[in-house]
Amino acid sequence: MQSLSSAAHDKRAGIALAAALALIVIWGVNFTVQKYVYTATGPGGFLFARYLIMPACAVALLSHTYGTHWPRVSRSDFWKLTRLGVAGHFLHVGMVTYGIHWSTAFSSSLILACGPIFTLLILRVMGVEHLKRAQIVGVTIAFAGVLVFLSDKLLAGNLTASGGDLFLLVASSLFSYYTVAAKPLIERLGGVVTMTYAVLIGSIPVVLFSMPAGFAVDWAAVPLSVWIAMIWGVTVSAFMGWLVWGWVNSVRGVARTAPLMYLMPPVAGLVAWAFAGEHYTTTKLVGAAVTLGGVAIAQFSGSAAVREVPPVLD
Repeated sequence: MQSLSSAAHDKRAGIALAAALALIVIWGVNFTVQKYVYTATGPGGFLFARYLIMPACAVALLSHTYGTHWPRVSRSDFWKLTRLGVAGHFLHVGMVTYGIHWSTAFSSSLILACGPIFTLLILRVMGVEHLKRAQIVGVTIAFAGVLVFLSDKLLAGNLTASGGDLFLLVASSLFSYYTVAAKPLIERLGGVVTMTYAVLIGSIPVVLFSMPAGFAVDWAAVPLSVWIAMIWGVTVSAFMGWLVWGWVNSVRGVARTAPLMYLMPPVAGLVAWAFAGEHYTTTKLVGAAVTLGGVAIAQFSGSAAVREVPPVLD
C-alpha cells in the first residue's frame, strides 16, 4: 500500500514538473506573441481587450466552482482584495504591457525575472526576513547585471527602450508585493476566490484607463492571427497559466518550483531571436548571465531559500 501511495505521489510530481516546464515555454513565447498583438492593437487596445476577456474567465470559473452562490467576503477582505486588484492588475499588468511595448521581448523577460529580489527586499522592510551578507551580495550583483544589460541603451541615449525597462523593473516590484500580500488571503479564502475577485476588482480601473485606446482600434480590421494570439495570451498564458502554476507549487513546493522561472529569459530570448529578429551583443548576454546569477545567489543563500511567507499583511 505504501509503495502504491509513493508511486502515485511520484507520478503526480512528474506531471507537475511537466506542467511547470510547459508553462515556462508558454510564458517565454508570450513576450514575442504579445509584441505581435501590439502591431494591430497597440498596448492600450490590448489592455482593453484583455480586461474584457479576463473578467469573463473569472466569472466562468466562479460559476463552475460555486454555481450561483459565490463566497461572501468581509469588508476588511474586500479592501485587501481591492489593493491586490489595483497593484496586481491595474499597476503591474498595465506597466508590463507598456514596458514590453517600449522594450524588447528578451529585455522584458530578464527584468521581470528580478522579482525574487524585490520579494526579499519587501520581506526585509516588513521585518520578516533579515538579509544575510550573501543575500546583499546577490542583490548587488543582480542590479549590477541589470546596469550592464541596459548599458548599450543608456549609452546610445535610447530613452524609450530604457524607460520601458525601468517600467518593467517597477512592475516586477509590484508583482512581488502582490505575491506577498496575496498569501494570507489565499490561505483563508482559497486561490480561486482570491484570484478571481482580484481580477474582477482590478479590471474596472484598467478598462476605464484603456477605454479610449480600445475604442480607437478598428477591431473589424484586426487579422484573425492577432485575435488567436491575443485570446491565447490572455486565456492560456495569463489566466489558466497562473492557476496551473499555483497547483504546481502546491504539489512540488515553492522552493523546488521557483528556480524554473530562471529558464524563462533564455526561452524568451531564443524565441525573439528566431521569430522577431532580435539580436544580442556580448555585453547583453554577459549582463543577463550576471543578473540571473545575482538573483539566484540572493534567493537561495542560506535562509534565503524560498519559503512560505507568514500572513503579516493580514
